[in-house]
Amino acid sequence: MGGGVVSVHQPVRPQWICAGCGAAWPCRTRKRQLVAEFTGARVSLMLHLSAYLVQACEDLPHTPSGVLHARFLA
Repeated sequence: MGGGVVSVHQPVRPQWICAGCGAAWPCRTRKRQLVAEFTGARVSLMLHLSAYLVQACEDLPHTPSGVLHARFLA
């Protein structure tokens, strides 16, 4: 996991947009990267993204939780 590669597709808080492409974070590119980074460790990936989900819920209190859940964990 991790492989030492740093992605430009990181979240810009508190808006939760991608620094690399401007899309809602996690963007498609970052999702693909994360799946590759966490190959064989799906539970670890879900825990990692769940931590981001909690932060996004704090930063985006007016966004429905179902929308954020789908964005981070679907």
